[in-house]
Amino acid sequence: MKYEFEILKTMNPKQKPDPDKLEFGTIFTDHMFIMHYSEEKGWHDGKIVPYAPISLQPAAAVLHYAQEMFEGLKAYKTKDGRVLLFRPDMNAKRTTVTNDRICIPTIDEDLFVEAVKAVVKTDSDWIPEKQGTSLYIRPFIIASEAFLGVRPAKEYLFMIILSPVGPYYKEGLAPTKIFVEDEFVRATVGGTGYSKIGANYVASLKSQEKAHELGYSQVLWLDGVERRYVEEIGTSNAFFVIEDEVITAPLAGTILPGITRDSVISLLKNWGIKVKERRITIDEIYKSYEEGKLKEVFASGTAAVISPVGELCWKNKKMEINSNQIGHLSQKLYNELSGIQLGNIEDKFGWTVEV
Repeated sequence: MKYEFEILKTMNPKQKPDPDKLEFGTIFTDHMFIMHYSEEKGWHDGKIVPYAPISLQPAAAVLHYAQEMFEGLKAYKTKDGRVLLFRPDMNAKRTTVTNDRICIPTIDEDLFVEAVKAVVKTDSDWIPEKQGTSLYIRPFIIASEAFLGVRPAKEYLFMIILSPVGPYYKEGLAPTKIFVEDEFVRATVGGTGYSKIGANYVASLKSQEKAHELGYSQVLWLDGVERRYVEEIGTSNAFFVIEDEVITAPLAGTILPGITRDSVISLLKNWGIKVKERRITIDEIYKSYEEGKLKEVFASGTAAVISPVGELCWKNKKMEINSNQIGHLSQKLYNELSGIQLGNIEDKFGWTVEV
């Protein structure tokens, strides 16, 4: 192993939660990973320590200028007791891209993966085994230097925390209702839409709140310039099945390069299904719906894997997708991806990594 980390075990282990009552992101395991950065030493002193509050100066740069990033991935326990990660190298690569955009020092991608593996191994007994559950992994970096001024910080913390989780949506793999947002904007070309940073998400809260008040679980974002081209669904990538073709927005700097998105595209191509990464307007989608050509809509992401859409609402026009039922392709993709992640299906792509 290229990297090894000191492990300080907790003296007060927590009681494990009831796997039948797990929510998403509310319970945290016994340990966490923490590593420091300074200009003099670079990234140093990575260790696994008991999960606990951290100390920051009130002037810490992250609190004033939002210099921070995060990632999200999961660990799964197979029927034969192995622990698997799903494409952690892709999270490491995306971290490099995000760090470059917001001027955070680069972390060696092997170090990132080894740190994830080390803390997951330490708390592997926290991985729930009930169907639909997993161990959510949250790596993040914050600017910890105490100063007030607009410049990149000189000190940072890299941390990884773990949370046993149930389904992201309480209804599980069931069609969701999506509100098409044409008032607020998530991202524009030249901005940070392709980066995994909290600022992208806090900017979405107002729209999400509006959608919830109208009875919708998430929003479908349109582009920030013309307000016509579809981009993401909430925190996930969006796919539209029109006749015999699957269409998703291209990676043009305004949407997150989702790891599940990439996996979906690879599977579709492997199955011989036509898939195009191209710009598509909400008008074209509505026209396809009226003509009976819009067969399925679904979102992809780490949290929910595949989330089928049963209804789209655009300018008070409601589109019921596939009779508000889970589509054949959505179900097939979910079964394949979750099967690979859980070690129940052969991993022909080399996506899983054993801890």
